[in-house]
Order: sequence, then structure tokens, then C-alpha cells
Amino acid sequence: MTTALGWLASFRLRILFRSAFLLLALAVVAMTVTVLQEEKQRSYDNYQEGFAKTKEQIVARLRHPAGQLALLNPPRSLLPAIAPRPVVLPFASIDFDDQNKVRHAVEMAGCLVQYRNYGSLCIAIGNNPWAGGFIYAAGTFASGALVPHRIGDEYLDGAHRLRVVMSLRGQTYRWLAPFEILTGNARPQDEGVRGRFTGYLELAGRDYSTAKPLKEFRGWVWQSGKCLDVASENEAHCTKKSFFSLRLPVDALRDALFEGKRPLWPPPDLDQFQVRIEVLPPGDEKPLFDSHEEGAVPPFSLNELTGLLLPGETLSIRKAGSGNEVDLVQLKGRDEVLEQTSPLLTRLIRTLPVESYDTPVELVDEVATPLGNYRILLKGDARSVNKTLSAVATRVSWFVGAMLLAIGLAWLVIEWGIVRRITRLTRRSSELSRSVQATGGLAPFDLADLRGSDELGILANCLNDLLRRVKEDTERERIRAEQEKDLWHAVGHEIMSPLQSLLALHGHPDDPSHRYINRMQQAIRILYGSASPSEAFQSSALQVQTIDIADFLRNVADNAGITNLSYTPTDKPVLVRADEYPLEDVFSHILKNADRYRYPGTPITLTLETRENTATVIIHNEGLPIADDLIDKIFEYGVSDQPEAGAKGNRGQGLFVAKTYMAKMGGTIAACNLEGGVSFVLTLQRATGGETR
Repeated sequence: MTTALGWLASFRLRILFRSAFLLLALAVVAMTVTVLQEEKQRSYDNYQEGFAKTKEQIVARLRHPAGQLALLNPPRSLLPAIAPRPVVLPFASIDFDDQNKVRHAVEMAGCLVQYRNYGSLCIAIGNNPWAGGFIYAAGTFASGALVPHRIGDEYLDGAHRLRVVMSLRGQTYRWLAPFEILTGNARPQDEGVRGRFTGYLELAGRDYSTAKPLKEFRGWVWQSGKCLDVASENEAHCTKKSFFSLRLPVDALRDALFEGKRPLWPPPDLDQFQVRIEVLPPGDEKPLFDSHEEGAVPPFSLNELTGLLLPGETLSIRKAGSGNEVDLVQLKGRDEVLEQTSPLLTRLIRTLPVESYDTPVELVDEVATPLGNYRILLKGDARSVNKTLSAVATRVSWFVGAMLLAIGLAWLVIEWGIVRRITRLTRRSSELSRSVQATGGLAPFDLADLRGSDELGILANCLNDLLRRVKEDTERERIRAEQEKDLWHAVGHEIMSPLQSLLALHGHPDDPSHRYINRMQQAIRILYGSASPSEAFQSSALQVQTIDIADFLRNVADNAGITNLSYTPTDKPVLVRADEYPLEDVFSHILKNADRYRYPGTPITLTLETRENTATVIIHNEGLPIADDLIDKIFEYGVSDQPEAGAKGNRGQGLFVAKTYMAKMGGTIAACNLEGGVSFVLTLQRATGGETR
């Protein structure tokens, strides 16, 4: 029968062991599903966060002047940078005669079209019709040293010059603007050249002797003094970069200001304005710069926002405030080609619940421009999370298979090599536990048959050593406690005999020593039979009665034996509930402490304050404050601020005794640092009736 039960127990253990491995395999599968669900939730949350960041990025770019330029000219952003036309600036005008201001305005607007050979051009109008009816042009070109036009020369083709052709509303304006260096503006060669372009109506011939400059046509040019090619720095002729700024008068726009009604701005036919600017070298050579040159790179356009959109996301921009809002631009994210996914995992991921997954992902914002507000609508597609997660899950699915295979191999190894020894160790531990619960002590625990050099053997050795040390420590602690208790018994017995003799000599109640011998005898009785002073004070019982605290303080002040101790007595008794002898111990410890730490020659004051239910005694001394890290601990047993306190006989128990006695009498004690010293505040409960008269 016993053999059969033992076999059954072994078989049951194997069932549990195998069940554990089966549960482990199921746990791996469950963990995989849980991780997929958490990853789906995390991916969805990350998608929402990224979706919100995408919206903020789009809005930030559109709130930038370059973005506002694209908003103000939405059709222009979709056209190539060939045959440039004016764009509406996000500000009123350009200070064309100040190079720094022009550069800053162009950079802030983001309207530059980039050309080859260091060329660039921005053609624009202000957002305000009252700016004067001008078209502004600013850009750069590369050339050799600029050749100026000489005043009085009837031919303009001997200098660098601009040719500007502008067509709008059936009219064509043609200007030819030669470069003229400013007189009295001689600069060092390395600082460059500054001059202007003087505008003339372009004539059919070369002779401009009778032509007059146009007052409203203004142009400035600044050529750098540094060569673009560093290798040509020391050469007399090298290519340098020039920056120019033009203000082109448009009579058709200025005439519209005087028609008696507010002009529509920006002009509805702005897309029909055509401007061409060429930089011509001296002679008949080909232009150094042509705004109609192919291969130009346009400025920021709304199409560039497509790169910020994920697959399935759409961006719609429409003018706000109008009765019938029409999308100016609608962009879609580029489709992404994902790797092949497992249909089974894809269906599993789709069925995993995710919080707020079915809620439409949509964010709305507005961008304010000088010409109105634009409504930004960004729509997302959370289904892309499933596609991405399915691809990742398919890629790592073989890790789960490998883990399950490893679990099976581990079961085969542990089944034959470890289970039996673990079973024996478990049985020995159970026997030890039952022995401790039954007897309250440690029974002999022998693991000699389980010791060895492998992991289980080391565990058995460590467990055996640990139990041995625990048993030895328990025995030493028991012997120490008994010795300490015997010591306190002996001390109490040795002190009690002399006190009995003193009490016989000073037994009369009128004897001044009788009171203090009784206090000593009471203290010895408390200690006698206790294991430690802290246990003795905490377990002692007090005889709480009604005493006059005012008279009590008067006796304390008279008999404390402390110099310069002041107390202002009251003319009325103040009755409190306390035990007289322990209360004397409390004041004795507090006053000794105050006397020890006060400045030499300074007074110690006792102050009595009464309230309806309590009486408060404040003991104040002038001295160093209590350290912040000790002020909450000074009433604990054995705490002192002096490292050598034990050597001096101060065991740090005086304040502990005071707090213990005050608590047993229903009172409180606290310490606080004040300006110039330290105060101990003792509070006692008033006896029924309060003050007596």
C-alpha cells in the first residue's frame, strides 16, 4: 500500500510538472497575443501622437511666411517654375533700396526660384492694394566685374543691364536698365560694388540719347567682392555673385486705385501677369541670367506636404469664412508597399480590441494670413497600423516557434535529471516547516544525501549552512536576553537595599529628603523585573491625580538646583491631571537638558499659559538650535547629538522618559527652535473645574 501511494505521488508530481510546461507553452502563446494587443494599442496611440505631430508640423509650415505664400497662391504651388508670375507676399511691400531688408523679406517669404549658376528670382506684389501698384523683383546672378554705363553715352549695350518684360491686361511693358555705379562710393575691392539700375523704356535701336530715365523704375545691385571660385581669388577677373532689387511701376494697378471703389485684392487676373527678367552682359552675348530658363527649382509648395502624410492620410485646405467652402488643395499620402504578411496573423490582429480604434482620426486647425483664414483638415487611417503590425508579426513569428521548441527540450532534460532531487528537497523542507510550527524551534535538518557540486547540491549546502547559523543566532539572542534581564534584576536588588535604609532614616513626611527617596524607590520598582529601561518605562503605570501646576512649578523653580532659573508665579491655582513624581522627573530631565545647552550666564525661563481645557508650560533657554535632522528624533530612546555621549554617562534616555511619562498622563511634549534659543512645550489636560478661586 505504501509503495503504491509513493508511486502515485511520484506520478502526480510528473503530471504537475508536465502540466506546468504545458501551461508555460500556453503562456507563451497568451503572452504573444497579449504583446500583439499591447503593441497594437501602443502603435495606435503612437499613430495618434504622430498624427497630431504631423498636423502641428503642417500648420507650423503653413504659418511660416513661406507657407502663407503658398496658401495665398495655391494654384501657383502646383505649376512649374517656368515663365514666373508674381506671387502675393504675406506683407505689404519690400524696402527695395536696403539690401539687408530685401534679403530678409525674400527669405521670410520663401518665394525664391532657384536657377543654375547661382541664379535666383522672386517676383511678387504686396498683400495691400495701397502699397502703390508696384511689382517687386529680387534675385541673384553670377558674372564678372560689373561694367557700368557712362553718363552721356547714347548706347546702353556697352554695360551690364537688365531687360524686363511684363505683360498684363493686354499691355506689355518693356524696360532696359543699365548698371550705373554710384559716384562717391569708392570702396575697397574686397568689399564689392554698389550701384543702381536706371530704367528706360526699351527702344528698337541702340541710340538712347533722347530717352529719359523712368522716375518710378528703381533698381539696386550689390556685387560681392569675393570670387565664387576660391582658386581664382588672386586673378584680376573672376566670377562674383550679385544681388539685385527692382521696383516696377504698373500703371494698370495704380489706375485701379482711383476708380472710386476698393479694388479687389489680390487681382483676380494675377495668374495672367507674366514677367521676364534677363541680365545682359556688355555686347551681344547671351544673357547671364534668364528667368525663363528651364530647370529652375520652385520655392516651397503645398505639394511638399505630401511627404509628411502617411499612407491613407489626406490633407484638405480650404478658405474659411466663405459661404461655400471649396477645397483649394487636397493631398494624399503615398501608398507604401509592405512585405508579405501571414493571413492568419492578419485576421488575429484585426480581431484584437483596441480602445477608441473605431473612432475616426480627424484633426482640424486654422491658419491666419493677412488675406484671410484657411481651414486645415487632416484625416487619418488607423488601418495602416494593422498592416504594419501584421508585417512585423509575420517576421518575428518564428521566434515564438523557437521558444515553444526550447520549452519542449527543456522539459525532456529536466524530467529525467532534476525532478527527483527537487522532490526530495521539497519534502525535507516541508518536514522542517512542520517541525518549526509544532515546536517553535528548529529541528535537526540533514541534507547530506542531496549535497553535491551541481546547482542543487550547492543550494542544499547553502540551505544547511543558513539554518545552522539561524539556529546559532537564535540561541545567542535568547542567552543575551536572559543575561540582560538577570543584570537588571541584580541592579534593582542592589539599589533597593540601600534605599530601604535611607527611607528608614528619612521616613518622616516633613523631611526634605523623604520626597526624593520615594521617587528613587518608585523608579527602581519600575526597573526591577524588566528586561530593559525602555520596556520598563513604557510598561509602567502612573497614578494620575489632580495637582496645582502653578504651585508645582514654584517648587520646581525653588528646588531644581539650577542657577538663573526664573518663573513668574500666578496668583491663582491651575489644576491639571498628572502624577506628581513622574512629572518631577519630566521637568528634571528637561531642565538639565536646558542647563547643559544654554549659553553661559543666560537665564532659563518657565512660562505657564492656560486655556479652557489645557495648561501649557514653556521651558526656554538661549543656546544653539537643535539640528533639523534631530529635532524629530530627540525623544527617541538612545538618541543624542553628541557622539561621545555614552562615554560621558548620557545614554540619551532623559527625553525619552519625559515623552513616555507625558503620554501616560495624557499630555504632550514638543521641541522647537526659536530665534535666539530652544523652547520645550509641555501640555497637560486641565482638571474638571479649571482654575479655582
